[in-house]
Amino acid sequence: MRAWTELFRVSALFSVPGDALAGAAAVGRSPGRGTALAIGASLCLYEAGMALNDWADREEDAVDRPHRPIPSGRISPSAALGAAGALTATGLALAARAGRPALAVATGLAATVWAYDLHLKHTKAGPAAMAAARSLDLLLGATATATATSTAYAGTGPGPRATRPMRLGAVPPTGPDNVARAAATTGSLLAALPAALVLGAHTYGVTAVSRHEAQGGSTAVPLAVLATTTALAAAVLATQQRQRPGEPATPGLATTAPGSSYRPHHHPHHPAAPAMPDLGAPLPGTYRPSHHPHHPAPPAMPDLGAPPPGTYRPHHHPHHPHHPHRPTAPALTPLLLTAFTGAYLRTAGPPLLHAALNPSPPLTQRAVGGGIRAMIPLQAALAARAGAPGSGLAVMALVPLARSLARKVSPT
Repeated sequence: MRAWTELFRVSALFSVPGDALAGAAAVGRSPGRGTALAIGASLCLYEAGMALNDWADREEDAVDRPHRPIPSGRISPSAALGAAGALTATGLALAARAGRPALAVATGLAATVWAYDLHLKHTKAGPAAMAAARSLDLLLGATATATATSTAYAGTGPGPRATRPMRLGAVPPTGPDNVARAAATTGSLLAALPAALVLGAHTYGVTAVSRHEAQGGSTAVPLAVLATTTALAAAVLATQQRQRPGEPATPGLATTAPGSSYRPHHHPHHPAAPAMPDLGAPLPGTYRPSHHPHHPAPPAMPDLGAPPPGTYRPHHHPHHPHHPHRPTAPALTPLLLTAFTGAYLRTAGPPLLHAALNPSPPLTQRAVGGGIRAMIPLQAALAARAGAPGSGLAVMALVPLARSLARKVSPT
């Protein structure tokens, strides 16, 4: 069992669920059945890539890392290859249960993983392939979540449909099933694309550093990746600061909620819609007493809800604010976003700096491990930026588990 945990690098598994949760947040949906299926598919495809990676590198690892499970003889090459194939099939089967669009994205993800491990890893396209795989993983979560939600809303049959709650700014699709699914797929991919690119850029940097973890010797790469990490953190925070009050947190999704900046435009040749009647006004012909200036008005009715005389009522001074209310979720979101982004920098930054100052194999491997663990707070920050602080907190709950398990099983 110990050999399989090393082969699968189980401590790195905790960087996977956040992809689907960040993808669901990017399309303005609450996590549901489609999100769970996407997480299961991602975990299977991720572990398939780990097993296939060691199978493909078995001859190289026999020289550079003979302690790995395959070179040491604890796991046979055929068993590792068989596990990779079985996990890939399981991941695609789970994605298929989330719908055809999710299966299409998962197929592209699986093809990218196999192409990287078998050929692209040792080419200049290697980091780009890994970045594409991580971006596709986030898009898989977005597509699976949006498709499942659209299926719940779509259809012409009678009767109510149970649906997952949708956050403000997420518009449920309408129309026949195929139209709703197509619209949901296209919209989810576009809405989740910025977050996918951010996560892919981070993965590109981690992969670029990992190409030197066996021999070390590179100073420029860790420095460049450190600069990229800082730029990504600034971009995540800057995106939140540019949002105006009332705008949806998710790109590409509109809302007309109270406080929104949207105002209907009335064309000069198109008459405006009739105004809604004042439902509180009296009906025509209703008697309304007129108060003559020389006849006093009737006494006002007593306030039956007022406390009796002598009851203590706290006095709020105009210059003394009321007791502060408990912060609401929208008020906490910027704070959580800042905290998650800071955790991302703290996790990825120092190991990269140490590897740049001393590019030895141990410090380079530590920088790679820090980059893998830093994906978790980055995913949490992306979820919080999209208006899902609860999903961000759920992702951050995986950090102590990943840290404790990394002490026993190396993520690289």
